[in-house]
Amino acid sequence: MAAKSLSGTGEYVPKKREVVKTPAEKVSDILYWILRSAIVINVVALFFPSLNPARLSEGINKNLSLFSCGVSYDSIVVNLKRALKQEWVSEDAFALIFYASLIIIIAVIIIAASGCLSLGSHKMKKVGLAVTLGGGVIEAVGLAALFQAHSEIVETTVANKADKILLLNAEGVPDPDYLPPAFILFIVLISVIILLSIVNLFLVPRSMMGEGFSMEPKFQLFLMMLPVIALAFVFSYLPLYGWRYAFFDYKAGESLAGKEPTLNYFTMLFQNAATRRDIANVLKNTLAMSGLGIATSWVPMVFAIFLSEIRNSRFKRIVQTFTTIPNFISWVLVYAIAIAIFNTDGFINTLINSMGGSATENYLMSDSHMWLKMLAWGIWKGTGWSAIIYIAAISGIDQGLYEAATVDGAGRFAKMWYITIPELIPTFCVLLLMSIANILSNGMEQYLVFSNAMNREKIQVLDLYVYNLGIGSGLIPLSTVIGMVKSVISVILLFAANGVSKLIRGESIV
Repeated sequence: MAAKSLSGTGEYVPKKREVVKTPAEKVSDILYWILRSAIVINVVALFFPSLNPARLSEGINKNLSLFSCGVSYDSIVVNLKRALKQEWVSEDAFALIFYASLIIIIAVIIIAASGCLSLGSHKMKKVGLAVTLGGGVIEAVGLAALFQAHSEIVETTVANKADKILLLNAEGVPDPDYLPPAFILFIVLISVIILLSIVNLFLVPRSMMGEGFSMEPKFQLFLMMLPVIALAFVFSYLPLYGWRYAFFDYKAGESLAGKEPTLNYFTMLFQNAATRRDIANVLKNTLAMSGLGIATSWVPMVFAIFLSEIRNSRFKRIVQTFTTIPNFISWVLVYAIAIAIFNTDGFINTLINSMGGSATENYLMSDSHMWLKMLAWGIWKGTGWSAIIYIAAISGIDQGLYEAATVDGAGRFAKMWYITIPELIPTFCVLLLMSIANILSNGMEQYLVFSNAMNREKIQVLDLYVYNLGIGSGLIPLSTVIGMVKSVISVILLFAANGVSKLIRGESIV
């Protein structure tokens, strides 16, 4: 009979029976943590150029990751076109690098998927270990193919071109026996994965009679969130690795090897008068446009309230559809629409001229009221989409409140004012505080397509300025510094907004 304990309500509830693990299971649990860590490192190493075992030639770009080598053959040989054309080295070796990299990527995916099975029942763990072992063997085959490619490069390289083809060792000398340290790392990782998989196959107990493939709900929820976590890591945290360019005098395509760290680009923000003036103007535009956006952040809420009051469901769906569609139109197409309407020979001028006027103005080239123009385009494009969250919140309001108000004689506008709006205020406050935290992030696409020589001073926001510096002018370190400062300030604003939320509403948004 299961033991019982006294709950907080004074009732006796069954106490969860603790499973006693054997010494072999305890050892297996420890080995599983090591195995999972090795699998995570194996996955992460795919995306770091410094951990690329496929860079077996000096002609392969140092900024290339193993993942890039496995999905694009051209990226491998982009700097070796002349060498391959002149037959300084065999092209088959680099084709083998591509296929070997692809095999390793597939193996890593298999191993990562099988690692997820280690969170399940004994039967699931057994299957997972077998799949991990298989994936490990496949990855080992890929590494062996890379070693064969290295041998082919060494054997087929023309002697007097060795300094351009063969890898340089620590002394900067072409060395036919030199392999990248990342290659050794992958050999160690796959050896650990294969060894631990074999050991755990013997340590994990056999599944009990009738035991199927099962997993605890908490692990199921974790695996459901894992793709989101992985995407957030790849697109939000992995790019932070690029912050290192802020500390070097870097030009696109160069290597950081041999470059001395410097803080010159940090001091440039304050010491260079032209840079200070540009940043002051950019911040003025950014804060003004963000401020206008925050000041009109109530528009989607009001639109959602009035939309929810429409009684004709068919007409309501039509209105919601046509106001949501603009969100899915790219800013390039929006600008094409603007050209058709506001250009010299656009709709407006054509209409005026057809009525006997003489209109030749190009409204898109003017910088007058630029902030309001950008606000208007933004409201037109985003109101319907932004209203969706308020429509969802309105559908969650207790209908009993409206029924009670009706009994008390409240009209439609009274219900909106005293029930709908107060119920939407918490949602509005969260979105408002998040907008304040992102006050320096206006986005770039809208301002890039509408930008021209006449309105650049009024339309250039911080994101567009960083783009123009890095891509347009090639000042990658300076643009990285500005991006770093912007990120730090945004994080500070986020926690400040969170503090304000706690103070005013007693609730945290982070």
